[in-house]
Amino acid sequence: MNLNRVRRLNNFDIVKGPVVYWMSRDQRVNDNWALVYAQEIATLKKVPLVVVFCLAPNFLHATIRQYGFMLKGLTEVENALKELNFPFHLLIGEPASVVPEFIKNIEASVLITDFDPLKIKKQWKNEILKNITIPFHEVDAHNIIPAFIVSQKEEFAAYTIRPKINKLSPEYLEEFPPVNKIELTKSLLPSKEVDWNSVIQNLRIDRSVPEVDWAIPGEHAALNLLKEFIFDKLPGYNNNRNNPVKDAQSCLSPYLHFGQISAQRVALNIEKHFPESESKAAFMEELIVRRELSDNFCNYNLNYDSFDGFRDWGKKTLDEHRHDKRDHVYSREEFENSKTHEDLWNAAQNELKQKGKIHGYMRMYWAKKILEWSASPEEAMETAVFLNDKYELDGRDPNGYTGCAWAIGGIHDRAWTERPVFGKIRYMNRNGCKRKFDIDAYIDRNK
Repeated sequence: MNLNRVRRLNNFDIVKGPVVYWMSRDQRVNDNWALVYAQEIATLKKVPLVVVFCLAPNFLHATIRQYGFMLKGLTEVENALKELNFPFHLLIGEPASVVPEFIKNIEASVLITDFDPLKIKKQWKNEILKNITIPFHEVDAHNIIPAFIVSQKEEFAAYTIRPKINKLSPEYLEEFPPVNKIELTKSLLPSKEVDWNSVIQNLRIDRSVPEVDWAIPGEHAALNLLKEFIFDKLPGYNNNRNNPVKDAQSCLSPYLHFGQISAQRVALNIEKHFPESESKAAFMEELIVRRELSDNFCNYNLNYDSFDGFRDWGKKTLDEHRHDKRDHVYSREEFENSKTHEDLWNAAQNELKQKGKIHGYMRMYWAKKILEWSASPEEAMETAVFLNDKYELDGRDPNGYTGCAWAIGGIHDRAWTERPVFGKIRYMNRNGCKRKFDIDAYIDRNK
């Protein structure tokens, strides 16, 4: 594989002992560069490969909606690894302590994990680095072009990262090698089958947000959904994608978020089965450029989830208008319970609570109205991030944080006509929605 996908986090040499792949962001067996790399090292050194997943308790206040989807997907991972004779171990606890302990117990030779731009993941890795004396390698198995390769700085907008992506795509948009079955004699610490029901029952998390019933977790379901999208929805994607009443979106976001499908697999299958068209170009822009721009933003901006992460022009214009009179001001609880004066916004919040997602166009409107109806831009960003992470099936994702920062702080956007409260941040209103789609039908659907 292309070793540019790999980044060394320390300078220890590999010694004799098992290779440990700490699966975290990319929860799949196929099309996983981190697992491919781990097996290459294990094969080269003629040592066993062990896969671990560390279940962190109360991860950023995730609810059973997110934990349930993730853990049910991991049951499929466990079964797929079993077929390949790879030992799989579920570790429960804070990664900074349980991962080094596991490494010490089995006398591992190298630790490999997948790339993640979120602050908490970087913190985990930094803590682990203090507690191990073996090589620690990070593989970007999430982005088509590794985030640390495509750019070494925070990009200003899509137009600044797009040429870099287009230049590197021929090198990185390649087919995956298979993950090969290993001989049983080479296995180490044969895994005990995980009692997933017990794991779920023992989670001390918020269970007030129910799991969704429209999305079946796991890699197989993701591939079936991709096939359905390519042949049934992609032909009309460009015309219908911004219409919340039409079923035109891929619905792959939660699968991409949990790494149950690779964005590279999505792109490869579309390239293979779909002709060049406006719809294909529009979707690939979202899948590759916009998604990787979000990773770039979170990777290089430590304040990606707050007002402090906005660019200077966004902060300045919002500061200039922070004392403007608001026609309506709502608390977080009123937003959460869909208690605003506007039925269209309430419908979007209901969609979020009931389905674990908001249609992409309405997500923009939803966040911008939170800015308009909050006492301050800081409070607006906090409310949007809180609601997104609590109810979105793909909460705690770079796309979510970037979307909130775009809507409220103008990240990756330009200055627009100045107006009250928003300043020069792009404005959206009900009439604009009304011109684009049947808002009454959308409201009726999400009461």
